[in-house]
Amino acid sequence: MSLSQSQQIVLASGNAGKIREIQALLAAHTIVPQSAFNVAECEETGITFVENAILKARNAARQCKLPSIADDSGLVVDALDGAPGVLSARYAGVGASDQDNIEKLLRELQGVPDQQRSARFICVMVFMEHAGDPCPVIAQGVWEGRILAQAAGENGFGYDPVFWVPEHNCASAELTPAVKNSLSHRGKALRDLVTLIQAKGSF
Repeated sequence: MSLSQSQQIVLASGNAGKIREIQALLAAHTIVPQSAFNVAECEETGITFVENAILKARNAARQCKLPSIADDSGLVVDALDGAPGVLSARYAGVGASDQDNIEKLLRELQGVPDQQRSARFICVMVFMEHAGDPCPVIAQGVWEGRILAQAAGENGFGYDPVFWVPEHNCASAELTPAVKNSLSHRGKALRDLVTLIQAKGSF
């Protein structure tokens, strides 16, 4: 099976920020959120980013009968032994807002000096041609930085306002979308994913 230049790909997410970023990087295809198909979300029972991404991709492909892309991504903070990790989206509890999660993170890091606030965003991205795909394509992207003591910037989503980007001497939320896509964990993972899919002959 191969994808036509205009085929729909279902994204196993309803996150508007993720949809914008992925559509910008896969402009030749139509990225449709799984919410457009009323997909029942799967339970993220994995303890790693890889496990959760595969669970989400298979669930979307099965319910939508379309190729699917899913990612599992999060923030890994060294001073917190890797937290929030796979719980990044619900760090402050199920249904927590971005602001809730940021506030909890800053509380947990209160008093930790700048040189010990190293962190990275990690994204694992999976492509499945169909729900029974025995060989899903898997790519990973990593974005190194550190956690600020207070939020800055209005762009992006999630932890972007408190993620310091050393290459640009600013918070991720102060970057333009184009610059963020060129640097981010999700941009890196997606570009690698596309390369791997093309090698497989799916695109």
